[in-house]
Amino acid sequence: MKATRQLHELGQSLWLDNITRTLLDDGTLARYIAEDSITGLTSNPSIFDAAIGDGDAYDAGVHAKTLAGLSGEALFIELALEDLRRAADLFKPVFDATRQIDGWVSMEVSPLLAADTAGSIAAARHIHHKAQRDNLFVKIPGTPEGVPAIEEAIFLGIPINVTLLFSCAHYQAVAEAYMRGIERRLAAGLDPKVGSVASLFISRWDVASNPQLPAELHNKLGIAVGQQTYRAYRALLASPRWQKLAAAGAQPQRLLWASTGTKDPSAPDTLYISAFAAPDTIDTMPEKTLFAFADHGQLHGVMATDGGDADAVLAQIAKAGVDIDALARKLQQDGAEAFVKSWNQLLQRIAGKAAALADKSKGPALR
Repeated sequence: MKATRQLHELGQSLWLDNITRTLLDDGTLARYIAEDSITGLTSNPSIFDAAIGDGDAYDAGVHAKTLAGLSGEALFIELALEDLRRAADLFKPVFDATRQIDGWVSMEVSPLLAADTAGSIAAARHIHHKAQRDNLFVKIPGTPEGVPAIEEAIFLGIPINVTLLFSCAHYQAVAEAYMRGIERRLAAGLDPKVGSVASLFISRWDVASNPQLPAELHNKLGIAVGQQTYRAYRALLASPRWQKLAAAGAQPQRLLWASTGTKDPSAPDTLYISAFAAPDTIDTMPEKTLFAFADHGQLHGVMATDGGDADAVLAQIAKAGVDIDALARKLQQDGAEAFVKSWNQLLQRIAGKAAALADKSKGPALR
């Protein structure tokens, strides 16, 4: 059995961390669904920046929307949602078969809103309304200002993918926000079934900490943080508070492993995929990592629900001089800033394309 199928049979969802119009047009995404057990996908500003910048697949769309009077963020949202609606439709059979647990796609609010609670809520409402797809998550970062926006969005019935989580504490804060949103819906007589995932970023921990650590501790921090968070996730699902919500019809906010491509060339290219084999979770991976795991990936058992050796590893890493709490804050801040940079590049790229296409359409005689 293919390694990707083994993960699927284990109860883990495999999502693609990429979307391009070419993937949709040439049938590649449909093939990943059929052959590699891919049951959803995630996107972010960096992914769309690369997609729109590579080749001419988006040129016609950019030009048509420019002629219709759109520009900047409004043009991008329309462009992105065209792709994501198509992807959502491909995953709709999975969404229906799993009773809305799986089969999702994701669209991020502007990263410029990471510190703007009210702005994030308004943007989430706008994207949710424009998307017109039940299986589309709106992504909101789990920053301190994002947490109340997440609670309010869940209360409003907007499915949310919480992004940019780096620590167990980050996860627990957004899990609380999710449950508060569901509890408020129940109190208001509303349907408690609102989809959500909490995305914990893994590999960036090791990129940041490896230079400070002895070789024997390289590429261990991300896995240890994930183990610690998985333990908290399992404890929450077993808690009386959650059990009460589940009995009322709520569905779990699933834990999603993000940033699972190996960044260290000396480490196995399937390192994080094997380490995070865990039921009732999602692993979203770039194509390169998907190919690697499908080709030669191996499972080495299931992630321990009690955290395994996470506490011992984290203690060793702290003893070696890494301030794990401070690094979690820095990683979240750096991640938010990186998405802002990609967002600005993306809008500049779209504006440049729009201008070039408008100039080209005038023809040489009119220039």
